[in-house]
Amino acid sequence: MAEVDITDIKSIGVLGAGQMGAGIAQVFSLAGYGVKLTDLSEDKLAEALKTIEHHMTRQVSKGRVNPDDVKAALARIETGTDYSLFADCDVVIEAATENEELKREIFKELCPALKPDAILCSNTSSISITRLASVTDRPAKFMGMHFMNPVPVMQLVELIRGIATEESTFSTIRTLTQALGKTTASAEDFPAFIVNRVLLPMINEAVYTLYEGVGSVDAIDTAMRLGANHPMGPLELADFIGLDTCLAIMSVLYEGLADTKYRPCPLLVKYVEAGWVGQKAGRGFYDYSGDTPVPTR
Repeated sequence: MAEVDITDIKSIGVLGAGQMGAGIAQVFSLAGYGVKLTDLSEDKLAEALKTIEHHMTRQVSKGRVNPDDVKAALARIETGTDYSLFADCDVVIEAATENEELKREIFKELCPALKPDAILCSNTSSISITRLASVTDRPAKFMGMHFMNPVPVMQLVELIRGIATEESTFSTIRTLTQALGKTTASAEDFPAFIVNRVLLPMINEAVYTLYEGVGSVDAIDTAMRLGANHPMGPLELADFIGLDTCLAIMSVLYEGLADTKYRPCPLLVKYVEAGWVGQKAGRGFYDYSGDTPVPTR
């Protein structure tokens, strides 16, 4: 296949300035692209810019980024709360909460603001690309571009075609992703794709192991770190991802594949109902209120 020319791609839109959206904006701005970043409030955007600058400064301290590059990258990021900001973007990446109805509503409102040839991607970690594409005015120019968290550190990006995605769209996004220094993995449009199809059932099983009293939080995480050589225990990882996100992905797997092995653990449901959704809430399987995280069970 001939190499795709991406020199015409100058401007990248990122919808959602949370943890994922801010990370996506960071890597594109450091790679030399103009970035347009939107969210619901100016406060959220200001917080995202502070986070991006903080993470870039850490990269400088580790010798991974030149200080001058940070200043230039930050200057490439433009923020706003209106979709009109995306009018000239060549590629727009949606990074909103993992909720299908919310994403569908976003795409319906977003598409009229885009130029006709803009490629639209979703950073969804589990939801059907084909279904999301169906509510847009450009299914052929729509696909999944699933970055891993934290975006600046993790090397993989899953690329997912919907049933209508054109090969030129896929090839362009693959080449663009590789230009960021990332490695791509092509996944078919099945619930949760590759990474979360394998990872989330493991996390869910770890929660069941806790729920059934087989081991404590500390025992389970220690066992998997030292017994399976995982860099982070599954319950600690669940807190990092967000227990609400873990539950949302397990629900997509359970509903999409109709197999009881994907049933979300009742304890996971209970933690989410309590608002104990992990690091971002200050409490999940660990309590983060002190200097050192303390297991909650």
